[in-house]
Amino acid sequence: MIQELFKAHTVSYTLPSIIGSVAASIILGLVVAMVYMYRNTYSKNFVTTLAALPVLVQLIIMLVNMNGNLGTGMAVLGAFSLIRFRSVEGNSHDIATIFWAMGVGLAAGMGYIFYAFFFSVIVTIYLLVLNTSSFGNLSSTAERELKITIPEDLDFPGLFDDLLNKYGYEYRYDSVKTTTMGSVYELAYYIKLKDVKNEKHLIDEIRVRNGNMPVVSSKISSKTNEL
Repeated sequence: MIQELFKAHTVSYTLPSIIGSVAASIILGLVVAMVYMYRNTYSKNFVTTLAALPVLVQLIIMLVNMNGNLGTGMAVLGAFSLIRFRSVEGNSHDIATIFWAMGVGLAAGMGYIFYAFFFSVIVTIYLLVLNTSSFGNLSSTAERELKITIPEDLDFPGLFDDLLNKYGYEYRYDSVKTTTMGSVYELAYYIKLKDVKNEKHLIDEIRVRNGNMPVVSSKISSKTNEL
């Protein structure tokens, strides 16, 4: 029975089978997006694209399967390699939209007009629901750079570990430097907060421990290009 699942076979598409495949793509796409969102920082654009990509890829794969021509498959591969032309500064919605537009063009060019309209309606409704709903809204998880000033007579190794564990999913100690002629130390930490609403409580508890000296909590300074 298990071997049958991996045996190559020809796919015969009917309207019920296409609808079933679309439903599976949507459900599994949402699962992928929600798994990515767990304890991660993300943008709404990226997670909605993650949720939509399975349906868009399905459109292309079904086109190749229906045509059954190796040359068509190579043409599709070459066409989608052009997606790289977009600028790095674009967002993830660019990829999804270009994927969709090229898929529709390929379907229409191969003569599958109903197929192109059918998938366009499905993708339009799906993306509108994702973009207008609360799905993918910024979570309470946040990445921060912490800079904590302490007096020179305070033994800093492990000094704030319990607080960072209490308010963060993960953290790391990055660096230490002396300032003000060596009379104070400045500790640098990276922390992924469990809930950004508790950021003030974390700072207040640190201030109690470091003698009310300066504490700076800032967003991660290194900017990464969004896919």
